[in-house]
Amino acid sequence: MKKILVIDDDAQFNRMVCVILTQAGYETSSAPDGDAGLKLFRQERPDLVITDIYMPEKEGLETIMELRAADREIKILVMSGGSPQLKMAEMFTMAELFGADAMLPKPFAIETFLKTVSGLLEEEPDH
Repeated sequence: MKKILVIDDDAQFNRMVCVILTQAGYETSSAPDGDAGLKLFRQERPDLVITDIYMPEKEGLETIMELRAADREIKILVMSGGSPQLKMAEMFTMAELFGADAMLPKPFAIETFLKTVSGLLEEEPDH
């Protein structure tokens, strides 16, 4: 069973994503910010990390950089609802430059989300 770490400071969104992934057959763990997420990453070594960009303590871009430094092969999916300072396209371009493998805007369709996850994990999208 593939393990996925979800890092997002929105507790309700974090829980929802974990439920969707668990129902699709994945093992999940979650963290409320980049610091806690990096600690869990080092302990659990998941197959995929899903992270928000705007979070307290350690934001997403810094988290992506540290994940990449720790493991060049880890798959990283960025999800974000946007920012008043940056346009979504600019934010996702920055995330890609920092090492993200894929990006999804919030809100998203569950089908699109699961297809993106299975694609990153190189699985058949039958979930």
